Amino acid sequence: MKFSSLPRIIKSLIMVIGDSIIVITVLFIAFYLRLGFFSWPQNGQLIAIFGSPFLAIPIFYTFGLYRSVVRYIGAKALFTIIQAVSLYAVIWGLIDYMVVSIEGIPRSVILINWMLAIIAIGSSRIIAKWLLSHEILAGKFSKKNIVIYGAGSAGSQLSQLLKSSNEFRHVAYFDDDLSLKGSFINNIPVLQLKDFPALNTKYSISEVFLALPSISRKQRNIVFENLAKFSINVRSLPTISDIAGGRVKVDDLLQIEISDLLGRVVAEPTIELLKVKNTDKVVLITGAGGSIGSELARQIIKLKPKKLILFDHSEYALYKIHQELIKYSDLNVILVPVLGSVRSKERLNKIFKFYRVQTIYHAAAYKHVPLVEFNQSEGVLNNAIGTLIASEAAIASNVETFVLISTDKAVRPTNTMGAAKRCSELVLQALSKENHDTCFTMVRFGNVLDSSGSVIPLFKEQIKQGGPVTVTDINIVRYFMTITEAVELVIQSGAMANGGEVFVLDMGEPVKIYDLAKKMIQLSGLKVLDSANPDGDIEVKFTGLRPGEKLYEELLLDGNIKKTKNKLIMRIEESMIEWSDLEPLLKQLEEACLSNKNPNEIRQMLITLVPGFKPQSQIVDFETEIKK
Repeated sequence: MKFSSLPRIIKSLIMVIGDSIIVITVLFIAFYLRLGFFSWPQNGQLIAIFGSPFLAIPIFYTFGLYRSVVRYIGAKALFTIIQAVSLYAVIWGLIDYMVVSIEGIPRSVILINWMLAIIAIGSSRIIAKWLLSHEILAGKFSKKNIVIYGAGSAGSQLSQLLKSSNEFRHVAYFDDDLSLKGSFINNIPVLQLKDFPALNTKYSISEVFLALPSISRKQRNIVFENLAKFSINVRSLPTISDIAGGRVKVDDLLQIEISDLLGRVVAEPTIELLKVKNTDKVVLITGAGGSIGSELARQIIKLKPKKLILFDHSEYALYKIHQELIKYSDLNVILVPVLGSVRSKERLNKIFKFYRVQTIYHAAAYKHVPLVEFNQSEGVLNNAIGTLIASEAAIASNVETFVLISTDKAVRPTNTMGAAKRCSELVLQALSKENHDTCFTMVRFGNVLDSSGSVIPLFKEQIKQGGPVTVTDINIVRYFMTITEAVELVIQSGAMANGGEVFVLDMGEPVKIYDLAKKMIQLSGLKVLDSANPDGDIEVKFTGLRPGEKLYEELLLDGNIKKTKNKLIMRIEESMIEWSDLEPLLKQLEEACLSNKNPNEIRQMLITLVPGFKPQSQIVDFETEIKK
């Protein structure tokens, strides 16, 4: 067992025993140096020598010598040792020479004892610190060799922190600045990334720590691209403010987040737009326990609404987000968790009217494509009819703003989930033209990182289990955005709504899922197993497109595209169906879903409602299966 892992009381006991041996030994040496020969002490001398620990240890304890952490001992602690030893030596001399008057103790022994005790006690701490920091007691060669990417102030500070680490040994810096190549920082060489193969051969590098807190996301992406070639585990340092504030420890090094690989520049939100529909308002979020809904709740509570109503049909999800938000009690926001379904018109009417809701974010939806494909009627009832019921309740309760969270799968859909979400958009577009006081709008965007149903958590888990990582098709691409950024843009979009428009978020460049899977494997310190690399660690397995899945997603149908106050938000006015024509079709669709008689009828009605709907799979849903 390592000394550093022992309980504090055991460590202190070892130090007490060690100091006792030292003070006794020092007195023997002091007598030897004074007399010039060794003789075993007699009578009073023997008591004075072997009784010295009973005087020294209480004094050392009072000065805190057994409370300091040896690995981090410094100049201040050494000065305390001098004070403690000096007091002990003076009292020992006074007692033995003047108070008790023990014969045979020369006065010079007192001075020699003082000097030697300071050297011996102080040296014991310094030697222990050196042994622990170099892990001679804990297995010197068990440390992982690491490289710090970035030879600036952040990298230098990280290197200093690593000196006290029992896990890592810093062997080199990498830096792109050619003027630093060949130089040394605290005897550690500064190299370039091209030197990695030779360095790895020599030291067997375990990880690369990124100390580049001030570079842009685009520059970080280039660094990740270069490091991914070597299949080395990469961790990043927190922000420069944390480093400057002394809040960074080695344990704070973070595993690379997938958002870092997208190279996406995140625009700062417009604070005033965030406040317009939320500050001092009664805000309700449907699907508040889901990925998007819970992030909406986290951000909106900080905008200080009058009341924040969390609405969800999942008891566990609702409990979880409610418990998380309770910590914001200092904001004086009334927090209301409400269980209920968006398919219950009576429940929604009661809630909206009782709390006098002013702003609604409608995030409740089933969004996992294969599951909705297999449970067609429930998917349509929840996503399309649920939106109809919620929007009609909003009108009846004079809600000011209703914001629908939509998806890129609603554009020329190939699956039931996308078609149902397009129906929900059509509902809001049609109702916005009717005579009432509610402003309806919708925000359409692609995949959000780490949301439920996203491939990212799946890939992480598959890599953790040793693979294979499953990708449906080598050519499949998707748009990605962080949940935080997506929600910020949703809130700002709602503030700019006039009614009936579709807001589309700029998702950046589409990402090839196969390339993303490979990067995740490589930056986890593993190699992709394929025909070109049969000795790799994790295989990428292609499983084929799932029912209703497209190779690529689109964000735009047609219509007039306009810019907004935020460059990442576009306003689009798309084709729609008048409410007088849409309402009877929706009623028929609801009846078909509730009856569960003919799944083909539901699909045909969706094709009628959504002209761009081109199903890519046959109907193999729950209702069909139970009839067999």
